[in-house]
Amino acid sequence: MKTKEILLVEDDLPLAGLIRDYLIQNGFGVEVVSAGDEAVSVIIESRPDLVILDLMLPGLDGLSVCREVRPHYPGPILMLTAREDDMDQVAGLEMGADDYVKKPVEPRVLLARIRALLRRTDVSVSNSEGHASTRDLRFGALDINFATRSVTFHEKEVNLSTTEFDTLWVLASQSGEVLSRDALSHEVKGREYDGFDRSIDICISRLRRKLEENPEKPERIKTVWGSGYLFVADAWGGPNRG
Repeated sequence: MKTKEILLVEDDLPLAGLIRDYLIQNGFGVEVVSAGDEAVSVIIESRPDLVILDLMLPGLDGLSVCREVRPHYPGPILMLTAREDDMDQVAGLEMGADDYVKKPVEPRVLLARIRALLRRTDVSVSNSEGHASTRDLRFGALDINFATRSVTFHEKEVNLSTTEFDTLWVLASQSGEVLSRDALSHEVKGREYDGFDRSIDICISRLRRKLEENPEKPERIKTVWGSGYLFVADAWGGPNRG
């Protein structure tokens, strides 16, 4: 099995060394970059399997790095955020991060989050290689291909992060059913919703900005107050083919 390559963007070199050594011991390849502006080019050119991105960096900060690479890099981005400031987490997710781990870093928590993110992308790779497993969902002008992790809407490609794609896939796979935050968190992230995690809500907001004509009054991915979110199968325009 090919070794998964991780890019660690962290300017605290002692911490970066500890994380690098721990991940290498657990079977990963790790490259360390300490400056945000350097990280942008490395991420786009080398396309690692996963990026661990600190928020506070020299050059470009982590939020700016995430914003710049997201149109070019669809892989998972795991942010390291300050424990004291929940706004760091919200801002990172708004920029397209897939998950976050709070500092000080607990190595076992970091490893679990990395493995969870990589499992999601591994499923699509195995399906792509086994053509019989390829799945494709079509709703009017919307086409979601699980094997290639691609989305087109009105024949135009929509760039989605790992979490955005997975959330859309889960919603579309169960179209017409209201899915709670807990159900989405369990299926997308592999963990229970703790009542405070805003990542699902932020992900839905980002999907609406990319797929709704009026994100403030969504017709395709609706909120059912007190219950969760609903994918509306017949609201995507064009002939409904699936």
